[in-house]
Amino acid sequence: MSADAWRTRVLDFLHEQRQSIVADLSASVRLPSVSGSDHENDIQHELCEQVSDLGLEVDSWEIPLAETLGAAGFPGVEVDRREAWGLVARIPGAGSDEDDSLMFNAHVDVVPPGTLRAWRGSDPFSGHIDAEYVHGRGSCDMKGGLIAAMWVVRALARLQVPLRGDLLLACVQGEEDGGLGTFSTIERGWSADACVIPEPTSLDLVPANAGSLTFRLRIPGRATHASRRTSGVSAVEKFIPVFNALRRLESQRNMAVHPLMARWDIAYPIEIGMVRSGDWSSTVPDLLVAEGRFGVALEESPESAKSMFVAAIREVCEGDAWLRNHPVEIEWWGGQFTPGLTDLDASILGSLRRAHSSVSDYRQEVWGAPYGSDLRLMSGRGGVPTIHYGPGDARLAHGPMEKVPIAEVFTATNTLAVLALDYCGVR
Repeated sequence: MSADAWRTRVLDFLHEQRQSIVADLSASVRLPSVSGSDHENDIQHELCEQVSDLGLEVDSWEIPLAETLGAAGFPGVEVDRREAWGLVARIPGAGSDEDDSLMFNAHVDVVPPGTLRAWRGSDPFSGHIDAEYVHGRGSCDMKGGLIAAMWVVRALARLQVPLRGDLLLACVQGEEDGGLGTFSTIERGWSADACVIPEPTSLDLVPANAGSLTFRLRIPGRATHASRRTSGVSAVEKFIPVFNALRRLESQRNMAVHPLMARWDIAYPIEIGMVRSGDWSSTVPDLLVAEGRFGVALEESPESAKSMFVAAIREVCEGDAWLRNHPVEIEWWGGQFTPGLTDLDASILGSLRRAHSSVSDYRQEVWGAPYGSDLRLMSGRGGVPTIHYGPGDARLAHGPMEKVPIAEVFTATNTLAVLALDYCGVR
């Protein structure tokens, strides 16, 4: 059978399975695989069973957490895990070593739903289906892409398409808090000639992502009774100039950015996500702890970024009589995402563009993402040219009322199927 004939057969099969694709996506959302929860492991076991039933070559392993977390270059975590699992399924190619292999890398973990009131009375993990969308936490980021990749693998396996190069599906945990799963996958020796991560890009091509560093600030004060506050030092008051300094640093760092990042009003944000201070309403607080994320520019080293951050905090301390003698403490913890950039001349970018244009009239844009992702691990540590391409608007990720367009899930599924056939080749 010719390559064109195989393409028609695969796309016809996926069209017939549209109802099942949507049902699988809804079911995956109903499994609340929040980072660090038992359900994060449950979904891995469920996916392992599914790919095993297809007769694929499957590598499922318990990640040695102590060893992995202590490994050189490990990017950090923000949640505790008692266990974690890696999963790679492979459709082996029947060609030679010279034939190209392709990996789909999809994370299974999602962030917590946040304040339930913001979901307007709906269940964050409902997986509700309407005429246009599948709703719920993780539907956009990134179970829409995960299910698209899974169904491509399922289609090629069921139809027994004779690929020349290997097609791999890596399902990974811990992307949301540092990259544990992809780090472990690389360390286990899994690789490919190219990789697509089906993160939500609204079907655009994203060959780059900024980095981000998680930080913790400890701003000291001096406690006293609130009725005599002038005899104490409020840590909250001392935090204000620190916060203002970070806003100035953010502005400075975004005056000139890489062309791929030019679409963003702030390409490399600095944000305080958590603030804790005080232990009694009638006491001047003697400590404020602030945690946040610090954007790292494309082609910038984390060390260079950290030095600018430290210098900005030091300047605030030197200009304040109290902080000069009681300086702010800076701790780098949690996820430490380096930036990632795939060469725009990489063949996977053109292959993915052609695959998309063969199934959709949507004219894609090429841009860099302002958030950290596993792209930087695959392209940097793994040495694999990697592109983001997937269904959903990233603005809805991590927010209330998250949803993913069903039509985009179908388009992404078809695109990834055509890509697999073209990039791996058919005998």
